[in-house]
Amino acid sequence: MAALMLPSRRGAAAILTFNRPDKRNALSSDLLAELCEHLERLDDDPQVRGVILTGDDRAFSAGADISGALEARSPRATDRLLAHFTRANETLESLSKPVVAAINGYCLTGGLEVALACDVRIAGDGAKFAITSAKIGSVAGAGGTQRLPRLVGEQWAKHLLFSGDFIDAPTALRIGLVLEVLAPEAVVERAAELIENYAKQAPLSVWYAKKAVNSGRQMSLIDALKFERELTTVLWTTADRIEGMNAFLEQRNAQFKGK
Repeated sequence: MAALMLPSRRGAAAILTFNRPDKRNALSSDLLAELCEHLERLDDDPQVRGVILTGDDRAFSAGADISGALEARSPRATDRLLAHFTRANETLESLSKPVVAAINGYCLTGGLEVALACDVRIAGDGAKFAITSAKIGSVAGAGGTQRLPRLVGEQWAKHLLFSGDFIDAPTALRIGLVLEVLAPEAVVERAAELIENYAKQAPLSVWYAKKAVNSGRQMSLIDALKFERELTTVLWTTADRIEGMNAFLEQRNAQFKGK
């Protein structure tokens, strides 16, 4: 059985589904490599305007595959294991299209770290979130100590990292970890609706907005504002920008072509 289901389509969205139900969708090195391959192919598909990453009713992902973690008995082996997470998360963040994590059930440690690399997260009302590394004498090594505080603030991030406590979906919504909480059966459908909305906009505008946010948080405010201005200047010369302005003036829907 494939660890990752082949992409399915729902409108403008491609759906990638973790498929290890017997292991609560634990993330193996092979699964993460497969995820990267699918994402790279979907990024080149002009019919796909966004990606939904999801699991099943029991778990988005319960974290790294423990068998692989147990085999990492040296710093070098551990670094190789974490490199698979790094590549997957960087691929999610660098994708030119929006990625929505549709979360039900457990979203824990490495699974949460992958979700943090997605652009938007929505959750079913029974979802549970945690980073449990401290309970086994480790620390979140796939972005949890860096992406989490940038999203929810240092205080909540430190509490979750220090305690290993689980939080429920309403709490995740309150602290800004997820955008929306809804019935579990509606999560993927809502993610598809979000992608359809994003797909109505100019593709280059969405991609550049993603680049500006993701790259800008690594810069000083002055440098980030300069980068934003440079991206806007480039977009101002595109056919889509001209089409968008004309459509606005003519009170019609724009016909964007990603050029």
